Amino acid sequence: MLFKLSIRNMKKSFKDYAIYFLTLVLGIAIFYMFNSLDSQEAMLQVSQSTRDMIQLMIQLLGMVSVFIAIVLGFLIVYANNFLVNRRKKEFGIYMLLGMGRRQISAIILLETILIGILSLVVGLFIGIFASQFMSVLVAKLFEADMTEFTFVFSKDACIKTCMYFAVMYLAVIAFNTLTISRYKLINLLTAVRKNEKVKIKNPIISIIVFIISVVVLGYAYYIVTGGINELQTEEELLKPILMGVIGTVGIFWSLSGFILRIVQSNKNLYLKGTNMFVLRQLNNKINTNIVSMSIICLMLFMTISVLSSSLSIKNSLDSQLNEFTPVDVNLYKTAYLPESYKNSHYTDEQREDSRKSVSYTLKTYGYDMNSLKDIVEFPIYTIPEWTLSYSLGNYYEAAKSKFPFLSYQKPEQIIKISDYNKIAKLYGEEQYSLNDNEFIVLCNFEQMINLRNEALKQNPNIEMNGKTYHSKYNDCKNGFVFMATTNDNTGIILVPDSFEVKDENTEQFFLAANYNAKTEQEKAELNNVLAGEVDSELFNNLSEKGIELDGMTKISLIESSKGLSTIIIFISIYLGIIFLIASSAILALKQLTESSDNKQRYTILRKIGCDEKMINQALFRQIFIFFMMPLVLAIIHSIFGIKFILSMLATLASPDELLPSIIVTAVIIGSIYGIYFLATYFGSKNIIKEEE
Repeated sequence: MLFKLSIRNMKKSFKDYAIYFLTLVLGIAIFYMFNSLDSQEAMLQVSQSTRDMIQLMIQLLGMVSVFIAIVLGFLIVYANNFLVNRRKKEFGIYMLLGMGRRQISAIILLETILIGILSLVVGLFIGIFASQFMSVLVAKLFEADMTEFTFVFSKDACIKTCMYFAVMYLAVIAFNTLTISRYKLINLLTAVRKNEKVKIKNPIISIIVFIISVVVLGYAYYIVTGGINELQTEEELLKPILMGVIGTVGIFWSLSGFILRIVQSNKNLYLKGTNMFVLRQLNNKINTNIVSMSIICLMLFMTISVLSSSLSIKNSLDSQLNEFTPVDVNLYKTAYLPESYKNSHYTDEQREDSRKSVSYTLKTYGYDMNSLKDIVEFPIYTIPEWTLSYSLGNYYEAAKSKFPFLSYQKPEQIIKISDYNKIAKLYGEEQYSLNDNEFIVLCNFEQMINLRNEALKQNPNIEMNGKTYHSKYNDCKNGFVFMATTNDNTGIILVPDSFEVKDENTEQFFLAANYNAKTEQEKAELNNVLAGEVDSELFNNLSEKGIELDGMTKISLIESSKGLSTIIIFISIYLGIIFLIASSAILALKQLTESSDNKQRYTILRKIGCDEKMINQALFRQIFIFFMMPLVLAIIHSIFGIKFILSMLATLASPDELLPSIIVTAVIIGSIYGIYFLATYFGSKNIIKEEE
């Protein structure tokens, strides 16, 4: 009997379960998709370094899944609470007919199990098919071999999803049992007549709170943008975060206290159509949902910021790869200074090799130099007294206060102009010329560009070896020597060939070259040797002799960059979508609860002459404004939040790549948010029509 009653209740109340069911299905599908990435073996037909990146991404997604499960668990309990409260009158009638609390709990238990099983089946079905596209996407991003791609069902991901959601359903069952045990018959029967108490706020106080909240938010925005260099510790970063939370709560608390009064002052607007009804409904909603709307706003802010910033980082990394990896390989080794020779752990062979070129080391220890072409090599010098602090001159103290963690006593890297022009020609970069008394600073790292430009304005001269050198330009010039995945050159000094350097001033020997290969496969084989991914004669010999030869290859840099950007993207999308679903579901359930509680008010509207079109328009405007209010404030927060993130990750992201990221983020948010908005609108329409 109870089973049949549960089935009948589910069919009758399916419209009430729509948002709950949608949330469960989306949560299950997404959870399965992101936990099934390791099941597609075709993804793993890649190099060892890429395989390691994929495994790291899978491990990180597994850890993030624990947090996601907690968020979804709270969301499911919250959504279920809406359904239980929605049916208080129904439970009261059951108790009048002689049904005990245990039997009512049994009905809810059966309904929870049935809706859980149904949503689990549908969610897994969607997730299994969607995960195939996810596997293809990962393989494409990592440039994996797709020839062995097959349709795969991940048993581990399915078991993990079932276990996590089973725990969530157990929490729901326990919550329902506890809730039902506290119900009294009189409260159940009169629940439909009860409304939340709305306290009327003093409009003057509300305006004052609103102004203070705007000022607090404005100052928080300034700190994370204009005062970014001050945010060096967790305590300093916590300050604007707390200000943002307080300001957000203050905005929503104060809105309900004066918005209605302001609109009421404009009689033509206030008395037009159903505006009076809509505004009063909105005023009550804001007043009774201050905390929840603040939380939703902050979750939307996190979603927008995380998605936009991560997509921008990926686009920036991808667009900069070719620019900053112009050749196939960079190799370099440290030259041991004469005073280091006294150190007993250096052998004679190591000491001798450290003062030779990279090509000498390669040939000496078994590498075939015919496998390389376009070879350019030269020494890089350092002079102990020519440090960053010396370059900054009068600007040193100001720079130290703004950037306290820079290594100011580290010697500058110095390259002779003719040597740099060789590498610039090979890289396709601008070449320079110098007179005997000039120098040039090369830099492409944004924050250091500003610092060095200011220093050059205040201190354009450098005295070295008894001679004064003048900066040829008033600002530093774009350029680099070492390949990278992004613009990370913090400063290189170009000096004339006549600049006096001693043998002991040599810090590194540097070599750049291309592979002498015709096919990508041949390049990959040569890359494996120099990247140290295979057991090669070269690295075996170097290891035996204790010779240190470092470097980077274009292929390895591209693989690591794509791996990093893909990890960032997947974790950001995972978190972003879950936060978005949670925010949308809470808003939807809040609105459905309001519609259920206010059915009688819509009945009164019909009795005073409002037709269905006017009522539906009033309902649509209410829901639209209710959904838009936290979103609009979240967008304002995000403008400054994204700027802060991009500034903190200046080496990874470029503002130029932000627009495409914002468009993609807008599409994702618009799709999911729009689905919940429409589901809420049509669900509310059905609720208010019940008593016709």
